Amino acid sequence: MKKLCCILSALLLAPMLAACGGSAVPVSHEISSDSLHVKAVEDLPEDFILGMDASSVIAEERSGVKYYNFDGEEQDIFRTLAENGVTHIRVRVWNDPYDGQGRGYGGGNNDIDTAVEIGKRATKYGMKLIVDFHYSDFWADPGKQMVPKAWKDMDIETKTQAAYEYTRDCLQKLKKAKVDVGMVQVGNETNGAMCGEKTWFNIQYIMQAGSQAIREVYPEALVAVHFANPEKAGAYAEYAKKLDYYQVDYDVFASSYYPFWHGTLENLSSVLTDISQRYGKKVMVMETSYAYTGEDTDFNGNTISDGGTYTKDYPFTVQGQANSVRNVIDTVAHVPKGIGVVYWEGAWITVGTASWEENHKLWEEFGSGWASSYAASYDPDDAGKYYGGSAVDNQAMFGPDGHPLESLKVFGLVRCGNEIAPVADAIDDTMLAVDLAGSIELPETVNAVMTDDSRQAVPVTWDVDDAMLQRMYAGGVADYDITGDAGGLEARCRISMIEFNFLTNPGFETGDLTGWSLTELGRTDELYVEDKLTDSLDGSWHMHFWSAASDSVEFTLEQTPERLPAGSYKFAVSIMGGDCGKTDIYAYAKVDGEIVAKAPMTITSYGSWDTGEVRNITAAEGQELTVGIYVKCQGEGNGAWGKIDSARLNSQS
Repeated sequence: MKKLCCILSALLLAPMLAACGGSAVPVSHEISSDSLHVKAVEDLPEDFILGMDASSVIAEERSGVKYYNFDGEEQDIFRTLAENGVTHIRVRVWNDPYDGQGRGYGGGNNDIDTAVEIGKRATKYGMKLIVDFHYSDFWADPGKQMVPKAWKDMDIETKTQAAYEYTRDCLQKLKKAKVDVGMVQVGNETNGAMCGEKTWFNIQYIMQAGSQAIREVYPEALVAVHFANPEKAGAYAEYAKKLDYYQVDYDVFASSYYPFWHGTLENLSSVLTDISQRYGKKVMVMETSYAYTGEDTDFNGNTISDGGTYTKDYPFTVQGQANSVRNVIDTVAHVPKGIGVVYWEGAWITVGTASWEENHKLWEEFGSGWASSYAASYDPDDAGKYYGGSAVDNQAMFGPDGHPLESLKVFGLVRCGNEIAPVADAIDDTMLAVDLAGSIELPETVNAVMTDDSRQAVPVTWDVDDAMLQRMYAGGVADYDITGDAGGLEARCRISMIEFNFLTNPGFETGDLTGWSLTELGRTDELYVEDKLTDSLDGSWHMHFWSAASDSVEFTLEQTPERLPAGSYKFAVSIMGGDCGKTDIYAYAKVDGEIVAKAPMTITSYGSWDTGEVRNITAAEGQELTVGIYVKCQGEGNGAWGKIDSARLNSQS
């Protein structure tokens, strides 16, 4: 039975109205859905933050985008967000996102004046503002933490003072505009770098300066620090330890959590629980999102789409998007001192659906794309090369026409639930690995993903004939994608034709080193099997290494297959990484302990896999064949790192 949920009642609005001097517009709205299945989050605190980053809205509107409510009426998007359960609006702030001629870098051109405009509209509808200081003139994330132009040549003492004064002045502008600020971030995804600084000794000065300004101007606001990659073993514990060591003044340890990149919810819960219990800090997810479709609507391409090499825990549907958000909320709400979840850029939709050329003009003029060409003067290696539109329009909670998706209601429905009868929402993808010497046996049933995120087996009819199957056998090692019908929904199957692999656990998918022998020859800081789909060549697991010190990475990873028939073989293994400097890396084969062949390998950059292949390896009856990889890296910059995956030992005729 459908349930009705009324949120933001007068009782909940009272403290909001009082906080902003009674200037807010009362928002009371009944939320219901005939199609969206949402299980209530048990014991969800009334003050739990259900936020939305809406940094791009002003640029979107200036580009001609219009937003609507669920009645099809054009309406201030901030009212629509409030009506559907959003309690906080997050906005990023860049120091000076403009070139020398005043042309915006894009990404919303989010300077403090834009933040004030967004903050006033959020406050009007009873929502608090989360201010996200990047301390940069453009995007700050784990990959780059660039210093603002005006601070470029400052020493750390001068920069610290500048950060204090800048933070103070920005917050005073917000306060003068009577913006209800609930939280302020000092830095954005500061994984070991911030504002051009790369040592914690200096990073903590900038953080302390920002915190001091926040305490002075908005003493009631929470001070947050923000990091990414909770899936990286030990990283959050190390950040929290550094913050504690330097006695950084903050209230909230915030994490990004994108389920397609950042591991499991169980791991997220574990790392946040550890921090909250060990240091007594509040914790939250400051950024999350999920795709409702694999399609792109603005001719720019998207960060995630169908067919990508990342975890897809939910189908790319409106219901899948809602289920992802609901489960992140449920996870954080049950972590000790878990205070909230913020959805990232749920309104960043296409500015036009006619052509790339039409959209490009708008992105350049109004900054409504992720970057404009003008950003090249500040960030030539990234924005200057790859500028364009929204890469997350398929993760928004509004369609390309500006109308809200049903998934937007999840923020209100998590409080009371909307558990309607589940129906099939999508079909789980199927993957088959078939030996070229074997036979292709397609499954007769596939799993339907139900709207309540359960699975049910349903019959499937595959669109394939005998002639197509024969072509797969004749085509050698290759991948094939076929489709079928499963109760009116499309089913997809990827068939990988492979050669028999004599190695055990060739892609480390057991989650450990089963079958492998690892010999540490140096002082590598991190050397373990890692579960991260985006960093894997096959599957989701791989061998990971990283070390900060020079000349500390050196190891071998090898395997000796048992009961290997006499014959001729070929061995291949792949590696990628970065910051490795001078290297000595090779795949090798040993017969009875003596190296008989090597294949040199190189590491260049992230995502660029190099495969070393050793051929014509002969093993006679009774001889022991061992294959492996030797890795030695001098290292440079932030330390040598790499990933090893997809080892193969095949017969060679």
